[in-house]
Amino acid sequence: MPTFSSSGLICTVETYKDKVKITFARGASLADPDALFNASLDAGTRRAIDIFGGDELDAVAFVELVREAVALNNA
Repeated sequence: MPTFSSSGLICTVETYKDKVKITFARGASLADPDALFNASLDAGTRRAIDIFGGDELDAVAFVELVREAVALNNA
């Protein structure tokens, strides 16, 4: 499973038969104005994005989410 970090874990990427799941380790602490998070919404710390075949991820919003996660880890 690929993991991405910067001063701590940012996110993991998991592949499943029907989707790709990007889980942000501290996602519950991130603002998500573009509503990218669509999974693990009840989790205390983590939040995830499930991407199914045919879905398109808003690249600009995703990059902002990653930048916010990096900034949170560096705070």
